[in-house]
Amino acid sequence: MENLVVVNARFLTQPITGTQRFAIELCRELKKLLPNLVLIAPNNIIHPDIAKELNVQVVGKIRKGIIWEQIELPIILRRYGNPLLINLCNLAPIFYSNNLVSILDLSFHLHPEWFSTKFSTLYNFFIPRAAIRAKRVITISNSSKNDIVKYFGVPQSEIDIVYPSVSNNFLNPPPLSSLNPYGKYVLAVSSIDPRKNFIGLIRAFKACNLMDTKLVIVGSEHKVFADSNIKEEVGGNKQIVFTGYIQDSELVELYQHALVFAYPSFFEGFGIPPLEAMACGCPTLVSNTTSLPEVCGEASVYVDPYDTISIRDGLLSILSNDQMRTELIRRGYEQISKFNWHQSAMKLADIIRRIDRTERPIEVPSVFKSSESKL
Repeated sequence: MENLVVVNARFLTQPITGTQRFAIELCRELKKLLPNLVLIAPNNIIHPDIAKELNVQVVGKIRKGIIWEQIELPIILRRYGNPLLINLCNLAPIFYSNNLVSILDLSFHLHPEWFSTKFSTLYNFFIPRAAIRAKRVITISNSSKNDIVKYFGVPQSEIDIVYPSVSNNFLNPPPLSSLNPYGKYVLAVSSIDPRKNFIGLIRAFKACNLMDTKLVIVGSEHKVFADSNIKEEVGGNKQIVFTGYIQDSELVELYQHALVFAYPSFFEGFGIPPLEAMACGCPTLVSNTTSLPEVCGEASVYVDPYDTISIRDGLLSILSNDQMRTELIRRGYEQISKFNWHQSAMKLADIIRRIDRTERPIEVPSVFKSSESKL
């Protein structure tokens, strides 16, 4: 009998950013590999379709996520023999010892000024404690692994790298549509987050003096991020367009029509959007910092995110050179082939089996066997 493995699915109570997408895609593949995998969440899920797909079980009475995770979840797990708990979105219950913890990056620790005080304080309290007490830590790049070793004191031997990839919506895009509401444009995609350096990108774009080209920014603001003063920087410039959050089907079309995808981020644990752009045949410009050279390889133009002129020159070099654009697109297709959700899930499943090998088998409790989520 295989051991019961439980996934902390509180990520389904949160808006989907790169962190939640990492958890969702891995769980889709892990469900195929681990027959005794059970996902549980508090009773405030906001993605019922995904919860139904993953057969997520709603357990406990507390709706507030952090209290459910830190207090009620450990109590529930102890009733069923302390199964291994998989935590894929940074946080984990610190008073439960049988944890695998995923820490995607340490931006909250190294740059607390980018986040709200509440968010930064919460993460800086819980995550280091969870990391030290976990049976195993996983992260998403060598850059993040080195930071976890350096700042949290977790031995290198106790950390595994499990790379993200992109969803099938981007890997198999439909044929290029004739619909293009923005004409010629540079595309940027991310949460409106200070570390994404939208202000630097906007300044660089304005310095390009491209009268016939727009800058289209896709993403939504979130309360966990500090105010970035982007509106003041835009100053009513009609060439700069904010779309807000959009569905993947719309985003695919924006990637396909864009002249270049720009991602001059100050700090990344991985960086999924450049890979999404590559998968859709869009040339990419990214920062030369943290994980991005590891992720993008030779398939991007690299710029200094702290230097507006560097970003401007990088944009102009791509926009003015069709041969460069074609070569970047070709290299992008090669680079995206190196990342695969199924392979990453197989690696994670192997890590889980190694952790669990010495534990006694725990039968799946009947409360977790329901064929339908209790949503």
